[in-house]
Formats: sequence, C-alpha cells, structure tokens
Amino acid sequence: MLISPAYAQAAAGGDANSMLMSLLPFALIFVIMYFLILRPQQKKVKDHNELVKNLRRGDTVVTSGGLVGKVTKVVDDDQIEVEISDGVRVRQMRSMVSGVRTKGEPAKDKDEAASS
Repeated sequence: MLISPAYAQAAAGGDANSMLMSLLPFALIFVIMYFLILRPQQKKVKDHNELVKNLRRGDTVVTSGGLVGKVTKVVDDDQIEVEISDGVRVRQMRSMVSGVRTKGEPAKDKDEAASS
C-alpha cells in the first residue's frame, strides 16, 4: 500500500479551527438578522409605546381600524374617549392608536388641494 495508516488516521480527525469555520456562517446569519429585523422592530415598538403614553385631550388620533377622531377624555392608562363625529364618542384602547396628527396638520379637503 502506498498510504501509511498514520496519515489516514490523522486526516480523519477534526480540529477546532475547522469546527469554528463551520459555525461562522450561522453566527453571521444571526448577526445580520439582529440588525435587519429584530433591532428595527424593537425601535418601532418603543416609539409606539412613547406615542401612546403621551396621548392627551385635544389630540387628533388615527386608530388601527382607520377611524380619525379627537381625544375628548383620557379615561385611564388603558382607554381614551375619542369623538369621531359631532356627538359620537367611543372608547378606544390606547394600544390601538396607530398615529397622532398634530393640531397644525388637518386633513386637506379636495377644494383646498385643488387650489394649491
């Protein structure tokens, strides 16, 4: 035989360097997922919690269902009262508010948009 048994046995054993190189792609995938998916999602949740915490009377809000109304009363830490039309008030969970319009940002009518 041309190959001695000592060389054959040495080639079959794995070393720590090859094991590290085989785990490196998995670690890189985890790091990429953290920065592209998990971190922006955590920032978005933090911003939404801050927005919900700072709701006050007089703010114009947009709910996750698409309703636009004005906050007339802050009931407690979980609920607000929103006026969606003249004399029509509903209770809304704070967490279901998707956005707050500032007082200086009213919705544009078609007539105002056409004249601009």
